[in-house]
Amino acid sequence: MAEAVYTGTIDREATRANTRYIISRVVIYGLLAIFSLVYIIPLFVVVFNSFRTLPEISQNGLIAFPQSFRLDAWPDAWSTFCIGGNCEGMQKYFWNSVKMVIPATIISTLLGAMNGYILSKWKFPGSEIIFTCMLLGVFMPGQIALLPWAFILGKIGLANSVYGLILVHCIQGISFTTLFCRNYYVSIPDDLVKAARIDGAGFWRIFYKIILPLSPPILIVTVIWQFTGIWNEYLYGVVLNSGTNQPITAALVALSTNGTNVRVYDVMSAAVLIGALPPLLVYFFGGKYFVRGLTQGAIK
Repeated sequence: MAEAVYTGTIDREATRANTRYIISRVVIYGLLAIFSLVYIIPLFVVVFNSFRTLPEISQNGLIAFPQSFRLDAWPDAWSTFCIGGNCEGMQKYFWNSVKMVIPATIISTLLGAMNGYILSKWKFPGSEIIFTCMLLGVFMPGQIALLPWAFILGKIGLANSVYGLILVHCIQGISFTTLFCRNYYVSIPDDLVKAARIDGAGFWRIFYKIILPLSPPILIVTVIWQFTGIWNEYLYGVVLNSGTNQPITAALVALSTNGTNVRVYDVMSAAVLIGALPPLLVYFFGGKYFVRGLTQGAIK
């Protein structure tokens, strides 16, 4: 009899624990679903409006499902819409961003890899002080460097040019890429470098034959970080460049404040998506490698 009562008590406690677990899971996942919807609803609004006509948007409002899917806004946003007196659409600004982001990402990543290699495997007196000074760039607001960069670009003849923005983003990104690569390379055994030096390998041979083949996880992290950061950057693009030399982020802001009372929401939505597609595609195809690279660095 006592055994039966004990067993029944255990079953009731297990049932209560299971019920509490289910309720807690439902609450947690419910809150996460609500937060996800709140976060993603603006994206859905922009996507839907890019396939709607302007009369339909005016009649039914911005937040509504499209009654018919039309692609007319996309070519208008790409090639014919007027922004600040330029009626070539977003294509000029889009290619400005492409010409800026690709070399800036590659150069800053390679410089960060070399800096990380030197500061982790070829330490010298004062190397830690240099690394600490470079870390200041991670925490320094971009506004502090605006006037110095404007002065420097004017002196070297790169003011109001895509090449000037490439130089700015290469230098500004070195702090992040050096931090990522240095912390990753510290986990590579020093014995590999010592053995290579004993075999006669020099600085560059060790870098190309040993360090770089072990670097894909962290290089993917730095490339994705730099690409999305440079593509989405607005401050330098709008302050250091003007007119048709601006990147797409500055053009999008000019598109939303074009000085008229007419808001072509279908074309504006398509233009926003054109500007957002490259970083979205980068994260879509490389997001898992980004997380994996960060995780490997953290574990090591």
